[in-house]
Amino acid sequence: MSGKAEPRAAGERTTTRARLDRGRGALGPALELVHTGRAPTRAVLTAELGVTRATAGAVAAELEALGLIRVDARPAAAAGSQGRPSHRLDVAEEGPVALAAQVHADGFRAALVGLGGRIVATAPGCETVAADPAKVLGSVVEAGAELLRTTGRRCVGAGLAVPSAVAQPEGLALNPLHLAWPVGAPVRRLFEECVRAAGIPGPAFTGNDVNLAALAEHRHGAGRGARDLLCVATGHRGVGGALVLDGRLHTGSSGLALEVGHLTVNPEGRPCHCGGRGCLDVEADPLALLVEAGREPGPEDSLLKQADDLLRTQYDDPAVRRAAEALIDRLGLGLAGLVNILNPDRIILGGLHRTLLDADPSRLRAVVADRSLWGQSGGVPILPCTLDHNSLVGAAELAWQPVLDDPLAALR
Repeated sequence: MSGKAEPRAAGERTTTRARLDRGRGALGPALELVHTGRAPTRAVLTAELGVTRATAGAVAAELEALGLIRVDARPAAAAGSQGRPSHRLDVAEEGPVALAAQVHADGFRAALVGLGGRIVATAPGCETVAADPAKVLGSVVEAGAELLRTTGRRCVGAGLAVPSAVAQPEGLALNPLHLAWPVGAPVRRLFEECVRAAGIPGPAFTGNDVNLAALAEHRHGAGRGARDLLCVATGHRGVGGALVLDGRLHTGSSGLALEVGHLTVNPEGRPCHCGGRGCLDVEADPLALLVEAGREPGPEDSLLKQADDLLRTQYDDPAVRRAAEALIDRLGLGLAGLVNILNPDRIILGGLHRTLLDADPSRLRAVVADRSLWGQSGGVPILPCTLDHNSLVGAAELAWQPVLDDPLAALR
């Protein structure tokens, strides 16, 4: 008996094609369900889409034919279970990728990110950022292009995360305060030009780094399942915030919403780059912790790494503990104000703020509950971000979005 599968009859092929035609509008929603881990089996996919089992099977088969997902038709049954287990669904391990790039105060990094938020490859980050944004973006895109050449993976597009509010639709970096870039640098246009010059296919997108971190965490990390998610994070310098409402990133009328770094949390505090005083941006970032603890920042590591290491290895030092408590109180005051205004159902913290939460979770939660009206009435869960390089993953999400919207059109 031949090991080859018998060809399907013409009538069977016609029936399958008709089912797929009926379910073509479900391709994008189905891919997003698999991408975010919400449809691990075909049975769950069928229920989530509200279609017949046959239509869900045709949709899954088409996504597999496009090289986007993998269908395991013979999964092992769980111990003690009865009946035939449903086909398991997962993203294709060797499928297409998006080029993700991130620029921050202490360097830049490029990565290839597949569906499911999985980082496939990364290029070593540069430790210096030139004052010319075109030069920096050219370097990070070339690093990404080299990753594509090395891996041979198909690319669906590119996304860039920058530490600045990005005005839309122009794509201008309005406040790159911790870079030496000019105010209003046209980062989207420059990034698109670099991507095209490198021969990288697909669309190119640009966004604020904390916005993109929140998007990634909502789809793949600590924010999954939240309806109204508030993310606050400090990276290498400064403090940023982002809000996901009803599953969508809220960026305001022109991309400038949630500039939480310029909430005043210490009226007599440090001068801020914005012209104010005592902003969260300068009162609760890595440099603030080092200065508060009486430590001189060194040139060998990024400020974020130095501050993280200080908290993790010297928290028993009274000066370090006092500094951490001061930052926790200021951060808690800022979070309480945001809770009063936004009423989120979950808060996630990234960068150094994640380490501060780990160091003294009860103190931060107590400050937020004490200072916020809604916190007093039941509390808002405050959790650490869970994804490494979440801004990179979020940048990739921008490039993956057209594929999630319409897989056939995007990959045609």
